[in-house]
Amino acid sequence: MNPNSGGEHRFSDTQGQYLAFIHAYSRIFRRPPAEADMQRHFQVTPPSVHQMVLTLERLGLIRRQPGVARSIELLVPPENLPVLK
Repeated sequence: MNPNSGGEHRFSDTQGQYLAFIHAYSRIFRRPPAEADMQRHFQVTPPSVHQMVLTLERLGLIRRQPGVARSIELLVPPENLPVLK
């Protein structure tokens, strides 16, 4: 885990990259990414992306609306996110 510049949120490097991707994608396209978008970017399997989304939600880093596509809402201030690689 990293201290994330003194913020209250703590997440792994990989989790940080997913959060940074969600933030960047949402700013560029003005809507949250679908899991398929994350799958393409990170070149991982659909179950891997889904497990990461569930983990981020469980940790309180994102919020989703059940049954609503592209409903990921980032709960981490952008200044606490790492640079997307």
